[in-house]
Amino acid sequence: MALVAGLGGCGGSAPLFTSDGRPTTQVQCTGSDWSNCTDNARAICNGDFEVIQQSSDDATRNLLFACKKKSGY
Repeated sequence: MALVAGLGGCGGSAPLFTSDGRPTTQVQCTGSDWSNCTDNARAICNGDFEVIQQSSDDATRNLLFACKKKSGY
């Protein structure tokens, strides 16, 4: 029961999907700039992505993103 009570103090959770139905992903990274996070997001998406939310706490950065839809051929 203590675990449940402890989790109650956590911040709000990220949305699981964008308004157009794309799933979101969160990466956490370190470094002096956002390049580690954006490189991870680009690799996960195999290309372009949309930043939904980003935050930093000391040297830890959090990036919530959704991959952009691939255009049809």
